[in-house]
Amino acid sequence: MGRSDPPPAIPGLVDTHCHLDYPPMSDDLDGTLAAARAAGVEQVVHVGCAPDTIDRAVAIASAHRDVFAAVGVHPHDARDYDEHVEARLEALLDAPKVVALGETGLDYHYDRSPRATQRDALARQAALAARRRVPLVLHVRDAHDDALDVLAGVDLPAGGIVHCFTGDAACARRWLDRGFHVSFSGIVTFPKAPEVAEAARIVPTDRLLLETDAPYLAPVPVRGRRNTPANVAHTCAFVARLRTTAPEVLAHETAQNARRLLGLPRPAA
Repeated sequence: MGRSDPPPAIPGLVDTHCHLDYPPMSDDLDGTLAAARAAGVEQVVHVGCAPDTIDRAVAIASAHRDVFAAVGVHPHDARDYDEHVEARLEALLDAPKVVALGETGLDYHYDRSPRATQRDALARQAALAARRRVPLVLHVRDAHDDALDVLAGVDLPAGGIVHCFTGDAACARRWLDRGFHVSFSGIVTFPKAPEVAEAARIVPTDRLLLETDAPYLAPVPVRGRRNTPANVAHTCAFVARLRTTAPEVLAHETAQNARRLLGLPRPAA
């Protein structure tokens, strides 16, 4: 590839998790989305995951036909989760383009909120997702055992996503057994993450999703740069090679999974 390492054009992609309100995307959102469309991205799920970003997430989705929103409180911000935030989340779930609750979960790597507080916020958001019958989007880092334990007694009729999966194949199977979809970001392309690549190889076709988590975790060959939704095409190409399938086929399959799970409409022609 050239110096700019443009993503390949793979028609039919869905980026199931990104944060459009961060630079460089927020500096030129129309340009960001145009670049994504040029790479074959038909729809994007923007995630607002803090009390001060959830309303903006709905506004961004409302302003762009190919953008949808998820709203929740990240484990980093779990200390701010209370009944007032929960009421706001529940109200936002009624917005036409909100398709999931999250990201919530557990992050024992950074521990920016106390672990007990993280577990409580996860349990309360999972209960809300169950009550409202919406998919639950999880962030889990160094905490898979505890996350599975918190969710053990929760019936999630709309299912959920373990986003930006960083575990191994055995861990992925545990989440699959629990009924979750597993989503892979640019981490799967990193040479020092072979266990994540193996997980991407074994996840059943109908439970696999792709994402960027932009502006974070840009995939090889653009690793180290600020990420954007267009780069989900790089991740798709890599995962397709792992699974010995064509990138266009994988794009179609994962997009169908996203639309079925999140209730996304078929994109406009």
